[in-house]
Amino acid sequence: MECSCSSLLSSNSMETIYSTQFSSFKPLFDLKSIPKLTSFKGISAKASYDTCVPKKGLSSIDEQKLGAADLVYHVNGKINPSYLTRDLRILDGFDDEYGGVIVDSERLPANPNVFASMLRFSVSHWKAKEKKGIWLKLPAEKSDLVPVAVKQGFEYHHAEKGYVMLTYWLPEGPSMLPANASHQVGVGGFVVNDKNEVLVVQEKHCAPSFVGLWKIPTGFIDESEEIYAGAVREVKEETGIDTEFLEVIAFRHVHNVAFEKSDLFFICMLKPLSTRIVVDGHEIQAAKWMPLIEFVEQPFIQQDSMFKKVIDICIARLGGCYCGLSVHQLASRFDGKISTLYYNCIDN
Repeated sequence: MECSCSSLLSSNSMETIYSTQFSSFKPLFDLKSIPKLTSFKGISAKASYDTCVPKKGLSSIDEQKLGAADLVYHVNGKINPSYLTRDLRILDGFDDEYGGVIVDSERLPANPNVFASMLRFSVSHWKAKEKKGIWLKLPAEKSDLVPVAVKQGFEYHHAEKGYVMLTYWLPEGPSMLPANASHQVGVGGFVVNDKNEVLVVQEKHCAPSFVGLWKIPTGFIDESEEIYAGAVREVKEETGIDTEFLEVIAFRHVHNVAFEKSDLFFICMLKPLSTRIVVDGHEIQAAKWMPLIEFVEQPFIQQDSMFKKVIDICIARLGGCYCGLSVHQLASRFDGKISTLYYNCIDN
């Protein structure tokens, strides 16, 4: 096919068109309107490109179909058909509900140099579009992209086993993006059988001051796990005892516990459904049913005001003099989800 070529760029400026895979973004321009792009710092190559057009001309529909794949790029006088389509296009992603952008972590380029150019170009584009926060999730297998993003102004937000999350606040002024999770959540199961015996354990790994202490089974809840479900699971894992959740008796709130995080610890009253103890050998040194009076009279509990108060509350609950918080599943129109609400109900 014979073509007539018209130069679209001068030797001192770079003009381009690009396509984006953002479902929520529209192309910034088409072949009829091509804005200038500021060259990236450190890049001074003289560039131009020619659009090959059949001599018979293009219909309006044909013009719309003509895209980056139909362009031939000249960089410093040399043909390079992949230069701009590879480096000067927006990273894939989608808008969030707060006017920000979430970059698609599954469609990131593997090459750090290509990623650097695309990230710089994307940030400029999103600024022009008056976007707010950018969320960039980098999986472990692409950890070499982390220093590239940090160098361009992205900040660490949080990290999990398989990824690190970085953010960039585009508007002027302090960032309004929500901070990382500030709390860890723990549970303890207070289990008393019909013989007035408490299910207690001695941990295999503990501080020297806790050696020899008999305590209730405790642990952290898992991601997306309910408090009541976590208490039942921890008791089962550590002692082999099946239980039924009754109430949240009390909870403790303390700060700067682990890596400057705060801690919420929920003490739950559980009803035993079995009696045979099977010790978890990884975490627990020993477990047994211990008479309530012996449990309370341990020196450590008697000398610690908080532990003693918790035990007093549990004993009051056993005697019917205290009412804890029971579980209620309710739907909310605020988020359209079923939520767990903990509150007490006094049965007349």
